[in-house]
Amino acid sequence: MNSRFCLEHLRPCLEGEIPTALATCGADGTPNVTYVSQVHYVDHEHVALTFQFFNKTRENILANPQATAYVIHPETGARFRLALLYRRTETEGPLFESMKAKLAGLASQTGMAGVFKLQGSDVYQVLDVEHVPGRELPPSRFSRNRLAGLRRLSARVAACTDLATLLEQALESLERDFDIRHAMVLFADSHARKLYTVATRGYAQSGIGSEFPIGRGIIGVAAEVRTPIRILFMASEYAYSQAIREHMAEAGMADKLETEIPFPGLPSPHSQLAVPIVAAGRLLGVLHVESPEPHRFSYDDEDALVSVATLLGEATLSLQAAAECSADEARSDAGTPPVPGAALAVKYYAANHSVFLGEDYLIKGVAGAIFWRLLQLHEEEGRTEFTNRELRLDPALKLPDIDDNLEARLILLQRRLAERQGFIAIAKTGRGRFRLQVKRPLLRQEMPGR
Repeated sequence: MNSRFCLEHLRPCLEGEIPTALATCGADGTPNVTYVSQVHYVDHEHVALTFQFFNKTRENILANPQATAYVIHPETGARFRLALLYRRTETEGPLFESMKAKLAGLASQTGMAGVFKLQGSDVYQVLDVEHVPGRELPPSRFSRNRLAGLRRLSARVAACTDLATLLEQALESLERDFDIRHAMVLFADSHARKLYTVATRGYAQSGIGSEFPIGRGIIGVAAEVRTPIRILFMASEYAYSQAIREHMAEAGMADKLETEIPFPGLPSPHSQLAVPIVAAGRLLGVLHVESPEPHRFSYDDEDALVSVATLLGEATLSLQAAAECSADEARSDAGTPPVPGAALAVKYYAANHSVFLGEDYLIKGVAGAIFWRLLQLHEEEGRTEFTNRELRLDPALKLPDIDDNLEARLILLQRRLAERQGFIAIAKTGRGRFRLQVKRPLLRQEMPGR
């Protein structure tokens, strides 16, 4: 391969802003030139092309695996010829899902949403890169230094001593150092095959506690196949509302949509990038960013956010272990004095552990079960001081195994309570320790069914 122009240097040419010409040759030597929807960077030696139709190009490749692609840099106009050798076709997995999502955006942008349908990802080895001489423009001198931004973000992450601060610092750094104004972190509930939102930035409503199905939309697909998914244009089939409603309808829960916390995504995101957070071989969650502008996130942004997600994953496991392995027990309560005011009804539905403060929906699932247990201990024993460790070991809770992030559940509960601006709060008192603050009499009501 041409040593001066390696494939990494050409990644801007592969974004699809300028169509790529592909030349193939039939078994009888007849040449054919066509335009392809997408050239996808796989690694430093391979690219993948979309297989959408069984046309002349596809027929030629199966008979003669050699091809030539002609790509153009969208900023400078530099042109390159890629000598390609067809190797295989993938019809499922990370590469296929990534190209499928990007193609959906391109199809929507060109009014071909009902026509473009990815059947496979054709993987080619790049044998050579040839620079085609011609007039070119100088590259922009004002590109953001992502490596410097990553260095600053890494320093802030390393200084964090609890998970809540880690999430806040990470999203703040994305805005400050990468100019990414809309971002969220979702953690995985692998047992229920869903993700739940624990931190957001840039939205009118936080959406903390909202859920997203694994395997649906850009966020759910990124989680399922554990690969970054990047879309350069708005794609209707990857819209949040559609993904959530389809999932609930299939699960027979369409009549319960009104109890769901609204998802915080942009109404019309024209650029999206979802990156799985993976550590120690486990899917911890997804870091998702978006923008109302098309073509906002490049391959370089994807590289940077993969590194950010890796940092988040490693720091999350470290902080989780520190919070749950502490040998400290909760301090004994000297008795809780009575609080004034009318009693607040707290309704609990055991079927899905959903909790309501009066008629106001609060939370459900594991976080709901934890909250109900805290209120029970507060009422029966006068407890206000608790530790993560005792919750993990509490037989009444029957929490999922250590793979479930208890600290994230507590952050979710803490923030949902804070948003209610009511008379109940959770305050951190140390690593793996917290206090339940109750400022009004409570009337616990365990409700039938739901």
